[in-house]
Amino acid sequence: MEALLKVLRHWGAPAAAVLFFTLWCVAEAGRMGPGLHTWSGTWPLIIMTAAIALAAWKPYVSLGFTAGLLAGQLGYAIPAMYSNHWAIYLGAFVALAFIQWTAGRRTRFVAAGVNVVFACAMTFLMLSWRYSAGVGWFPPLYMGDRWTFRAFGWQLFSLLLLIAAACAAVGLALALYEERGSLIRARTMAQTSLREAEVELIVEQERTRIGRDLHDVLAHSLAVIAAQADGTRYLSKDQPRAVLNALENIATSARSALVDAQRVIEGVHDDGAVTPQPRLSDVGPLVARMQDSLAIEQSESGAPAGLSAGQQLAVFRIIQECLTNALKHGGRGTAVRLHLDWSGPGVTLHVASGIPAASDNPDRAAETRVGRGLAGMRERAHLAGGWMTAGPDGEQYRVTVFIPYGTVIADAAVTSAEPALVPAGGPAVGADVSPEEADHRG
Repeated sequence: MEALLKVLRHWGAPAAAVLFFTLWCVAEAGRMGPGLHTWSGTWPLIIMTAAIALAAWKPYVSLGFTAGLLAGQLGYAIPAMYSNHWAIYLGAFVALAFIQWTAGRRTRFVAAGVNVVFACAMTFLMLSWRYSAGVGWFPPLYMGDRWTFRAFGWQLFSLLLLIAAACAAVGLALALYEERGSLIRARTMAQTSLREAEVELIVEQERTRIGRDLHDVLAHSLAVIAAQADGTRYLSKDQPRAVLNALENIATSARSALVDAQRVIEGVHDDGAVTPQPRLSDVGPLVARMQDSLAIEQSESGAPAGLSAGQQLAVFRIIQECLTNALKHGGRGTAVRLHLDWSGPGVTLHVASGIPAASDNPDRAAETRVGRGLAGMRERAHLAGGWMTAGPDGEQYRVTVFIPYGTVIADAAVTSAEPALVPAGGPAVGADVSPEEADHRG
């Protein structure tokens, strides 16, 4: 319905003008004589047709055509109406209907007032003995205009006003229907905006709560771990070098995790827009810190291409999670092969680690519990525009990630997709999905 009204709003007036002209030609075909050029109603019909055609686009020009017709007839420049074509005047009221539908508020009032004047002029032209002499409606009028107008003027004037009011009412009804539809759409949009604002408020409150919980739970504990590790290292100078390196790695990892926690907390409050995040250039230092705990073999092929900040963060966090899981499930000294392949339409990350199966270690199988490590990596890869697979491959556990070049992603979304706090070089909060769980999940 709305689509039809939209078309009629623009093209309804010209179509009505064509229909008006055609119907009059058909109805008067037998009374026009040789043709339109000899018929006395030709000019009134043409002028009224033009008034209807321009009603929606140029309302004042349309009113001008009607005024011109009536002025021309009053000045005897245009033939007056006769009994077979006086109804051509009704074209002015059809034009009024389109003006009431499509025009502004002020133009509507002007058109309504002007058409009252038009009805007065039409009544005079149709009843006066100087012009149409009753247009065949009434018995011969020999008493002059004064008696004629007193006897029949109010009847004809009321009839014309009634027809004009009916046409105007149709136009106003269509305008009010469209306005009602616009108000309904505006109300729907307002309700949608209100719901979105409520959701944003809830999300902001949740961010604040998460930030407060992170601060309360992690900040103090990580600071204590770093302080205890440093104190133990300084008080144990005579311990083997491997023990001192382990204590130093614990302290470094705790401090790095504390910094990462602070970054996440700031990102929760600031929507992550200004918080600095790791990039691909930070992968090297991460691997170097983990070399004391894992036997990492790092390689790269192809020419590195540009990735967005969100994609670089995704790659860094996935590598960090893989190394953390290798240390957690495989223990110290676990062999890890890390390879970045830049030769395809995107970067492909291969991480293979010698993690023993749960069947080889019943104690580990009993400790297995559900976590978010692999689920978080898959989420990061998906947000970066790529995909990830993970599972056993012979005696190794292999993770493969692909992220295409030039993918337009919302970096803020990738940045905010922090499933866990994964400190550089140490165990991660939430990185507790074992390879066997990933295999069972498929």
